[in-house]
Amino acid sequence: MTNLVQLEIQDRRSFADGERFEGTGAYERIVGRAHYRVDPLAPAQAGVTDIALAPRDGEGLVRFSADVFILQPADPALGNRRLFFDWGNRGNKRALQYFCDAEHSNDPETAAHAGNGFLFRRGYTIVFGAWQGDLLPGEARMLLDLPVARREDGPVTGPVRTEFIADGPGVTCLPLSGRGSTRSHPAVSLDMAKARLTMRPYADAPREPVPPDAWSFARIETGGGLDGLGPERSVVPSDSHVHLPEGFRPGWIYEIVYEGRDPLVMGLGHVAVRDLVSWLRYEEGVGNPLGGIDRAYGYGRSQTGRAIRDFVWRGFNADAAGRRVFDGLMPHVSGAGGKWLNQRFANAVVSGGQQHEDHYAPADGFPFAYSPCTDPHSGRTDAVLKRPETDPLIVHTQTATEYWQRRGSLVHTDCEGNDLAEPEGVRIYHWTGTQHTADPNQREPRRAVCEHWLNVAQTSMLFRAMLDALDRWADGGPPPPPSRHPRAADGTLVPYATWRERFPAIPGGAVPQSPNLMPALDFGPRAGEGILDREPPEVLAEDGYPVLVPAVDADGNEIAGVRAPMIAAPVGTFAGWNLRRRGVAGGAMHEFSGSYIPFPDTPEERAATGDPRPSLLERYGDAAGYVQAIEAAARTLIEEGFMLEEDLPRVLARAADWGRPLTDVRLP
Repeated sequence: MTNLVQLEIQDRRSFADGERFEGTGAYERIVGRAHYRVDPLAPAQAGVTDIALAPRDGEGLVRFSADVFILQPADPALGNRRLFFDWGNRGNKRALQYFCDAEHSNDPETAAHAGNGFLFRRGYTIVFGAWQGDLLPGEARMLLDLPVARREDGPVTGPVRTEFIADGPGVTCLPLSGRGSTRSHPAVSLDMAKARLTMRPYADAPREPVPPDAWSFARIETGGGLDGLGPERSVVPSDSHVHLPEGFRPGWIYEIVYEGRDPLVMGLGHVAVRDLVSWLRYEEGVGNPLGGIDRAYGYGRSQTGRAIRDFVWRGFNADAAGRRVFDGLMPHVSGAGGKWLNQRFANAVVSGGQQHEDHYAPADGFPFAYSPCTDPHSGRTDAVLKRPETDPLIVHTQTATEYWQRRGSLVHTDCEGNDLAEPEGVRIYHWTGTQHTADPNQREPRRAVCEHWLNVAQTSMLFRAMLDALDRWADGGPPPPPSRHPRAADGTLVPYATWRERFPAIPGGAVPQSPNLMPALDFGPRAGEGILDREPPEVLAEDGYPVLVPAVDADGNEIAGVRAPMIAAPVGTFAGWNLRRRGVAGGAMHEFSGSYIPFPDTPEERAATGDPRPSLLERYGDAAGYVQAIEAAARTLIEEGFMLEEDLPRVLARAADWGRPLTDVRLP
């Protein structure tokens, strides 16, 4: 019996007003709901935490359902018989934005949502399927409805921990999940004495208790007012919110630990992806709207890159019949993370553990690498890939931010900092000098609450080439280019102290005092069962695993990896880190933000500021010289297989006039 019972199609119509894409013609969009039922006793679901506590139907099966959104050729015979699955970051559809340079939308229907048409011209059937079960409705997010774990004699309860950081003044109330988009685990008691709220200026600072009479489990309600006094406000008791009347101090870390109830069976999110893609790929009966699939690929970025690694490590790339689900997967900017979804009281939206934000989150755990190695703290030997019969091909990509904020070096080193050889079916690429998020449609520089401009380097051309390379590889053709990332053996992957010695003394250029260390944490004796009963965790060692960073040249730009055109012909120093400004935890690295520190425009400006980096005029002579340098870099990438010929005109168009206005470089 297939686990997917039914695909309920709710809407089926033409996409982009019937626009015809070269080679594949028109596309249609299908909106529906997948209904699942699974046997909680079957080996295929045996590792799902709390599935034994999920409600069962009359046949002893567990039911749940999820949103599905499909874009496919109107004439399946014109497609490439490839399924491309977007895991969807926090319920948002992101693949069209990053592979097609499209305008972002959670309800794609216009030509603008197809962007440059790359996936459509290739003939992919693009599938979006919900996997995150704790999202709340809103903004057209993809939703997965999961069962609540419950005992026969009452609710499941246990410790829940959440961190809150306000980046501005005036915030007095927040959901217990920490995010407005995310379901909170309800508190068992509204008695503040039975919970603990603390505050601290930095992640490693002592926790200062917030007195129980200074906060409450409550929310703010507003409504229409009378007598011209404005909206009325009231404080209402709530088992899903925390209220701090004096307001959360900007930049400070607030942490609440309380007894929660009614956890969702979150690990079923992996089952939802597995069974949907397997059903669409292999089911030949009535109800499957696809016209035949030979290959299946998947993509996820950040949170969903972590989800991919967890999905593979836990063995979900084998379906209930033992067949391979995905032929190839593309986790992007996951860092060394994963292994946080399939646990009791999981909060799937929580960010990976950073230096300041969520530093002690259970987002990262051994094993970090695709190759086997041994954990010195537990003595275990393990690897992300360990099932050759069903493991997919992997194209793992990460930016400079992952080395600084997401312990990215552990993806390709052992737990002592030594280089590891990748398995034959893995490629690891470092997008040199770029930040975690690279909006392909950004047109102006941004700053956030940071010391430096945010990194403006764009990389979408690399994704398109990598998907083509993965498709050839999966089909028995030539493999992608060899892995390209910094390595300890050749001195391009270094300890922080070495990086600091080499980074130039840029005037006014504040730098990190260390990368984000990878602590060894103990979440309690049942953590291996997916039950974290020690919150906050015991820190066994703050620097439990070595975190190394890419070495830099005299400009402060990284040496190793794949250099996108804007990095190979730079107009400034591009880094994967950025620092919070004074007043909002100044000096700590900010979330997943990178930096862009422009070069001096002229030799005179360089002399006046004492900047050790040559000016733009000294490097390129004029705007035309800069375009020539960009073109040379782009052609090198094309020759090496990291960029497609079709992207050359796009890259050159963006380079005109020194890349303005995105780079904000102004010359006389």
